[in-house]
Amino acid sequence: MTDLWTGLLMLIGSGFCLVAALGIVRLPDTLTRMHAATKAGTLGAGLLIGAEALFYSDLGISMRAITMFALLLLTAPVAAHLIGRASYRSGVTPSDRLWVDELKRDNDERSASDRGG
Repeated sequence: MTDLWTGLLMLIGSGFCLVAALGIVRLPDTLTRMHAATKAGTLGAGLLIGAEALFYSDLGISMRAITMFALLLLTAPVAAHLIGRASYRSGVTPSDRLWVDELKRDNDERSASDRGG
């Protein structure tokens, strides 16, 4: 029964990783690509790590898997946020699908306060 759950977790995790990879290839700009990589990629990798922990059923491996998943959950969103902000500041044009540009508003307010206005 454990093999069945392990296989199911691996299939679902691989599917999410595939969706993340397709999102990185197909989406138009950096902001939407980082969203696909972070959401689907983190979930897919987490499911694969969970399948490994379930398959081996060892306390040491399970603790390593929990640690890896926690680090993945903590670092992937922060890295994606920093990559998105860096690409925006470097002048990469966002897609025309971007409706609300809060960073532009914040940058305009910051530059107005720097000028004393």
